Amino acid sequence: MTMARPLRIQYPGAHYHVTCRGNDRKEIFRDEEDRKVYQEKLRCSLEIFNVSLLAYACMSNHFHLLVVTPEGNLSEFMRHFNISYTSVINRKYRRSGHLYQGRYKAFLVDEDNYLLEVSRYIHLNPFRLKSGGSADKRWKELLGSDFTSLPGYLSERKRKGYINYGVVLQYLGGDNRDGMLAYRRFVEEGMGIAGSPLALGKGNGIVGDSGFVAQVKRRFGKGGDSMREQPSLRDLSRELTPEALISRYLELTGEPRGRICKRGRQSLERAMLMELLYRLCRITQPEIGKLLGGIDYSAVSQSRKRFQIKLEQEPELRQRYENIRDHLWEI
Repeated sequence: MTMARPLRIQYPGAHYHVTCRGNDRKEIFRDEEDRKVYQEKLRCSLEIFNVSLLAYACMSNHFHLLVVTPEGNLSEFMRHFNISYTSVINRKYRRSGHLYQGRYKAFLVDEDNYLLEVSRYIHLNPFRLKSGGSADKRWKELLGSDFTSLPGYLSERKRKGYINYGVVLQYLGGDNRDGMLAYRRFVEEGMGIAGSPLALGKGNGIVGDSGFVAQVKRRFGKGGDSMREQPSLRDLSRELTPEALISRYLELTGEPRGRICKRGRQSLERAMLMELLYRLCRITQPEIGKLLGGIDYSAVSQSRKRFQIKLEQEPELRQRYENIRDHLWEI
């Protein structure tokens, strides 16, 4: 009896770590020209399927990608990309059959807690796999190669137009000189760290904290892989602008915007607004922090976690939250 394939968790705005390995661990890149073809086919597929690439790394027999899918279409994107590249390689080397060992592997990533770590893991993959030479030598080779997207994170002159650097850098001060310097330090610190954040995803395919994993399982667990059966999944395909949501929320609660956005203020209403912005607008915690008075993303994360605990413990608060959420959909 054959095992059923694991469910591909797909929804608009999802973040993924994706990897493909060569069949029988054989090379998928034999020379520099192959890598250039790979990047061109990747660029075309990203454009066709409106997928945002945050990071990549190419080794001789496998590759890593960190992507965001605004339209919830990872499978379609990867099918097109892999077929496109395989066709070119098969023609070039007069070969036939599969280039990759089975289907691609994908981990759903909790962007607010693990996006930075996963990007670092990808960028350091060639550094860790390369044998011989000192750490300094391998680091310099990594910075000078085109095998990863890391050079563009550290120098604007080395950037590629099809990579979105800002999503990751916003967690370290923004897409600016300070953010790039902070990211360099972050990656350098990772050279001495053993293990991989992807180990969290073994068994369930989700790299995230317990709250994120529980939320995904509620939405996509047994019997929950149908749009028709899952109202929360339908909600993910809708989009509210943050400003429209904030204006309507202030009307419903009677809270003045100045008080909600006041720096240093902590309140249940403010935490609820953070949660609603994150769930309904699909914006990141750094973006929420900027909207609400320039709060650090870690403070947004902590407020949301405290609020989620209250929701679990206080049925009246959950009812109020759900009523406000439902009213917001009337915008």
